[in-house]
Amino acid sequence: MILWFFGRNLDWQAVGQSLRKANAFYLISATLIICLGYFLRALRWKVLLEPLTRTNVRELFAATTVGFAVIMIVGRAGELARPMWLSMRDRRVRPSAALVTLGVERIFDLASLICFFAVNLLWFTPPAGREREFVYVKIAGVLMLLGVVLGFLALIFYQRNSEKIIVWTEKVVYRKFIPRRISKLILSILRQLATSLQILRDGREIVGIIFWTILLWLAIAIPTWLVILAFDLPLSFSDSLFVMGWAAIGSVVPTPGGAAGAFHAATAGGLIFLNVEREQAAAVSIAMHLVYFAPAVFFGIYYFLRGDVSIARLRGLVSGEHAVEEVEHETEFKVQGSKLKVQS
Repeated sequence: MILWFFGRNLDWQAVGQSLRKANAFYLISATLIICLGYFLRALRWKVLLEPLTRTNVRELFAATTVGFAVIMIVGRAGELARPMWLSMRDRRVRPSAALVTLGVERIFDLASLICFFAVNLLWFTPPAGREREFVYVKIAGVLMLLGVVLGFLALIFYQRNSEKIIVWTEKVVYRKFIPRRISKLILSILRQLATSLQILRDGREIVGIIFWTILLWLAIAIPTWLVILAFDLPLSFSDSLFVMGWAAIGSVVPTPGGAAGAFHAATAGGLIFLNVEREQAAAVSIAMHLVYFAPAVFFGIYYFLRGDVSIARLRGLVSGEHAVEEVEHETEFKVQGSKLKVQS
């Protein structure tokens, strides 16, 4: 439906002509930097997992690319493929540990994206005739930045008061009308979150994650600009950050094909706001989508074919009948480990 909305009323002959004229050098350079971005994700994931378990960057890179390849095929529901694949390839990593770190990773990603987008608005110059609309964009950017600050304050509050919150939640969910299995799952998630947020007390680890996150989003921002340059558009790097924000918003829509349609419509919308012609904006969004996701599909297929991983086992890890028990066991293990660490 969204893909149809994006493609309706487009002059596809003009779109194809624009794609054929794109500078291949810029597109290839952008694709190579995106590959580096997947490697940076693996390095950051390693930092997130260090308090929980040991692993190696090769398996983390493989799991990352496989995960994004699955997202490209089935949409955001494929996020679970990353932690599940890693736990199958590296037996030292339990599925619940990988899932928790994935959640923390998404928090830092969202915060970084909003900071890039909102701070860029301070020196962003709206195109002629768009000054009135830009006022609303700027207000949205400020509100998102405020939301990030409030969100982190809420996480800090939860981390410091998690025991009381979990006890209160336990009294609420253990009611007769709430299935026992759902109650246990809710409490397990809250315990996992409390354990994972111990990172907020470790200054060295926070600095490490922020460092890799900034590098990662630069490895996305620069290819975004290179794709724009490939189409010889008179836009600045600041403009590319603006477009990247729109593209990222579109990419979170849970549609198959890596948010196909939603990504293209959002990216093209950002470009049209910058007075780029509709057909050319559509061509840029198509190229940008391929640059973002095609490398993951290539690496994902390679690792999947050579991974010697059972599909049945992957399905079992995702929907096995002992999934809740797995989460609870890992939570107890990590809570005990955290207490020992504090006592020492």
